[in-house]
Amino acid sequence: MTVPPRSSTEPAEAGTATPGTATPGTAPPGAATPAAGPATATAAGRPAAPSMTPLGRLFAVVALVEAFTWAGLLVGMFLKYVTETTEAGVWLFGRLHGAAFVLYVVVTLAAAVRLRWGWLRALVALACSVPPLLTVPAERVLRRTGYLSDPRARA
Repeated sequence: MTVPPRSSTEPAEAGTATPGTATPGTAPPGAATPAAGPATATAAGRPAAPSMTPLGRLFAVVALVEAFTWAGLLVGMFLKYVTETTEAGVWLFGRLHGAAFVLYVVVTLAAAVRLRWGWLRALVALACSVPPLLTVPAERVLRRTGYLSDPRARA
């Protein structure tokens, strides 16, 4: 006697599951359950970085804004000097990028002091604001290595 397959909308009976599937709320057979806490590993197998502090999150946001305004300024310069169509992009993104740059410098210095980066790491983070779009990879490295989290979590 064969049993017709259940549709996906029918509820499963309590405690039963088809072979190779798990009941809701349980892991499939042979699957490792993730450990709780900051010691979990990422999909690449390396340990996950500890959670960021509010200052670390602010640094990440400001780094992204600084890169976005850099990109806008580059597009504005292309429109002004190459296509010679408009100066509006340079006018707008020049001001926005100037403010974002100053904010990035201030937040970087504050993060370097509060999160104990060391002078070389702080100088590299500051230097990353000069070439276009380099603040995003710098932020990713600082996040991955744990320098945007509590300094006691790195030790």
